[in-house]
Amino acid sequence: MPIPPAWVALCLIEHLGAKKLRALWTHFNGDLDAILRADERALDRVPGIGVKLAAAIKRVDVDGVAASMTRWEQAGVKLITLGDLAYPPLLKRIPDPPPLMFVRGDLPVTMLRCAAIVGTRTPTPDALLTAKRIGYELAKRGWIIVSGLALGIDTGGHMGALAANAPTVAVLGCGVLNLYPPENRPLAESVTALISEVHPEAHPTPPALVARNRLISGLSTAVIVVQTQHDGGAMHAARRAVEQGRRVFTLASDASGNQALAEQGATVLPDADALVEAVSVLDANAVLQDTTITPLDKPITIQLPLI
Repeated sequence: MPIPPAWVALCLIEHLGAKKLRALWTHFNGDLDAILRADERALDRVPGIGVKLAAAIKRVDVDGVAASMTRWEQAGVKLITLGDLAYPPLLKRIPDPPPLMFVRGDLPVTMLRCAAIVGTRTPTPDALLTAKRIGYELAKRGWIIVSGLALGIDTGGHMGALAANAPTVAVLGCGVLNLYPPENRPLAESVTALISEVHPEAHPTPPALVARNRLISGLSTAVIVVQTQHDGGAMHAARRAVEQGRRVFTLASDASGNQALAEQGATVLPDADALVEAVSVLDANAVLQDTTITPLDKPITIQLPLI
């Protein structure tokens, strides 16, 4: 069933995540038109919405979004909702999954055995080679490599998977039609799929770049931090991984971030070979069976085909 432009317009409202959308959907009995017709006072009464989001909902331009959807489709962008069978099952288990994702390329059919490879944009030559090696060896063993298309370690992980002729997925902090960084546009054309939760033509922003880390970790059974400083972006991915019940691995290194992760309980291994072996034995199904994680899509009394 085609995704209604009204739903896409609501999903594009900043800070209106899956839980608040569910609250809206439930309050208005699944009637998108009723949501858009409601006045700000009625919207403000919905739990979690508040004055600012109510005003943002009233500013929605459904016709403009419908025209954009046609343009995106012509550019090869697919839209996937939480209710779609193609939505990655591990990502659906995190506390705040995106209610709508934009995908350019083709997501692998089975997104279970995924490993994230992340780290600094300015690695040492040895660390960059290690990232490529880990990506290559895990990809040969059937793992899908996930990273953020950033320069440095992210690039190494993606390139390792590509060298093994295996799938690799890039999660962006910008639109899938407005690639960043520009130096990695050729790499973006080579990866299996680009994923983003923001408007397909959006420029990168610091909040979006940080937020995408929860998607990188959420897609993955393991998050591998090859090299990072204590204030590096990869530390965000590691923290979110812990919150999501994922395993965090790092390598023995003088890098301040690696040392901080070791102190925080990450699994520290001496080299790429040991790390690959440790990740290879992990069971992605254990994440799906973890009863401490409450999936957002628990059955409720009305049908929620989109969420």
